[in-house]
Amino acid sequence: MAHEVVMLGTGNAFLPNGRHHSFAIFDSKHIIDAPPTAVISLRENGIKISDISTIFITHLHGDHIFGLPFLLLERTYISDRELKQPLTIVAAPGARERIEQLCDIAYPGSLEKILATVMWEESREGTTEDGWHWNRFAVNHSDAVDPFGYSFTSNSGAKFVHSGDSGPCESLYDEISKTKLVIIEMSIPEWVPSTEHHKPSEIQQLSKQYPDVSFIITHTYIDSQLSKFPAITESQLPIHPSNVKHVEDGYRITWDGYWNF
Repeated sequence: MAHEVVMLGTGNAFLPNGRHHSFAIFDSKHIIDAPPTAVISLRENGIKISDISTIFITHLHGDHIFGLPFLLLERTYISDRELKQPLTIVAAPGARERIEQLCDIAYPGSLEKILATVMWEESREGTTEDGWHWNRFAVNHSDAVDPFGYSFTSNSGAKFVHSGDSGPCESLYDEISKTKLVIIEMSIPEWVPSTEHHKPSEIQQLSKQYPDVSFIITHTYIDSQLSKFPAITESQLPIHPSNVKHVEDGYRITWDGYWNF
């Protein structure tokens, strides 16, 4: 069975030129997070919002969940007015209350009907209806936003890991050691004093440690190579080993027994 992962957005919270917020979809129905740019990312890739069946939440920062009210609003009033399409939100315990509060702040009373139909899954692992097994694991980021990464394995053998927002940590690296594909954030340049995101040198070291793993960079601070505007932070891509791919929005990865780039 073939599978596809599409990088709908690859930018960090500051939206580098030519990039939407970090956002991925696999098999055209399962999305990882719901950033503020989610609706336009989906529109530009021809994906109907009512076709989304699962939303996996990595953590509760605004650039990862503030698109949820807009997704639910669109679904309620445009693409699924009768609310017949099932929707599951996978998130850590405690996230539901904060997400529902966000929706109420954004559109008081307008999202109550669809929120009543949403199925919430708080377990650390489970399986989608089409056979993707997922496992949620803690990562190194601000504890205030309940940060997690996910590993995904299909019933046909495809597997990949998504780091969420995470600095270096053993829990993430342990999952990377078990896969051939990881979508990993590289949110900050070398000079930023933070341990809660990956820097270029850390990606370089990690990719050399796991040479058989393909690293797809997301949540980047670097402008798109297609942008014609003056750099916001930086426009020059770092030099990485060949197993690191610093991709553009819309990049597609397919699986038909192995991952194709």
